[in-house]
Amino acid sequence: MHRGIPAGRTGKEALALYEDGAAVYGLIPCYLRLEDIRTDRETSPVYMLRGEQYVRAVVPTPRVIHNRAIYSGKGAEQKIARLGQQGITVFNANTRFPKDQIHLLLAGHPSLAGCQPTTMPATLNSISFMMQQYDDLILKPVRGSVGQGIMRMRQVNGVWKLLYRSSSSSGSRRKRSGRWVETRLAPGPGSRIALPPPVARQLRRIPYLVQERLPLAEFDGRPFDLRITVQRGLDGSWGITGQFAKLAAPGGFLSNIAQGGSAYPAESILSAVMPPRMAVSALAGARSLALKVAEYLSARLPLLADLGLDIGITDTGRIYFIECNGRDQRYGFREAGMDTLWRASYRQPMAFARHLLMEQSERPLPALFVP
Repeated sequence: MHRGIPAGRTGKEALALYEDGAAVYGLIPCYLRLEDIRTDRETSPVYMLRGEQYVRAVVPTPRVIHNRAIYSGKGAEQKIARLGQQGITVFNANTRFPKDQIHLLLAGHPSLAGCQPTTMPATLNSISFMMQQYDDLILKPVRGSVGQGIMRMRQVNGVWKLLYRSSSSSGSRRKRSGRWVETRLAPGPGSRIALPPPVARQLRRIPYLVQERLPLAEFDGRPFDLRITVQRGLDGSWGITGQFAKLAAPGGFLSNIAQGGSAYPAESILSAVMPPRMAVSALAGARSLALKVAEYLSARLPLLADLGLDIGITDTGRIYFIECNGRDQRYGFREAGMDTLWRASYRQPMAFARHLLMEQSERPLPALFVP
């Protein structure tokens, strides 16, 4: 995305909306990577809008940074910590939280704990145990995103089947997802199940969770959940910017847009599958849960400010927390025809950046950047 800025090829990131949102709060955005920042210098190379083009410039290193990149490893953490020691605030520094970490944090809350599906680290023993408790299970990577690597196990007429994506080679070492494969599971030694060799290798190589599959409400036979964008704004407090429904592709079980899902206004989908009062109550409950989760997590994870929370609703109106996304894919609002909320989802982080700058009022007003 960063390399594509001069040519206007930034994927799903709409830089024009950062520009518009920043202007509302008297800010000038610039764009750079963590590796562009030299902690031993006071300036950094950035891209900035000049006229109608983005050009390279060297500016004083901004005092407030909104992170939209995915960094891993201790090196990035240590550099962000050094920036903090120098008075440079990086908010939403971590955009990919391990799912088991979030699950354990919420399990410590007396009411939020009961809003999560039953979840365990995925081992052959734990999978076999969960198969005894539920007829429908999800296997998901601890650090996966946009639905990649997710598998489904379900019992149909007394027979357990596994649905997963095969790996296909594109002529290089790098493998990409292939077609969906469904296979019948055979009993293994003892009470354990025998997984297909590629799946067993995947679970040994990458940490996975096994989770009960929620009986999500369905629209036209397509299960759906809600993506609720929760952000901090000008006063520093959390608020809900908006929400949309994510419907799985016909015949599918993943609601992720990147996996073929579709986005629609949440209100229209809920009202189509539930009685009016239940639909209103379900949406209110989902928004309340999302806000409570964000507030609870931000008290334990530093400088969270921009989250996309997946909230599940059953056909009886019960509410569940599914997943926390630190790098919210905002384009779902646009695909749902909700342009006003799409723009607001870019504007709110700029408002929070202005809030942080006001907290640094003894310093001159700097530029804002979004990596």
